[in-house]
Amino acid sequence: MQFLDKRAHDPQFDKQIDEELLKLAAEGNVVLDSWTMPWLSKTGFKIWLEVSKEERARRLTHRDGINLNEAKQIIKEKDGRTRQIYESLYGFKLGEDYSPFDLILDSELLSADEVFDVLNYVVKRLVLNSRR
Repeated sequence: MQFLDKRAHDPQFDKQIDEELLKLAAEGNVVLDSWTMPWLSKTGFKIWLEVSKEERARRLTHRDGINLNEAKQIIKEKDGRTRQIYESLYGFKLGEDYSPFDLILDSELLSADEVFDVLNYVVKRLVLNSRR
């Protein structure tokens, strides 16, 4: 949450990170984990991983060892503040506008390994094969 406070009070922080990510994207042959790049970069294969807030909270409890109610509150606050930051900086509505994405994967019932396997298959078939 301290990180979110810093981001909310210093818009240049996000913009500097995004500028660096855009440079990496322009070089190509990279995988970026970013909520902004699908809107900011004109290159790449863009994937949105969909999962319910309830499942995200369950995953957070396992990862961070916190209770479910605390996890839900953290996600609610983080999502709301992050949406505000990106809408004010760039004008897009995170989690509402899916137009820049090439693939939306519902990962609700998938493990991390299964998500990796599905995306590995898709990238090999749709992205790497199309370059040949």
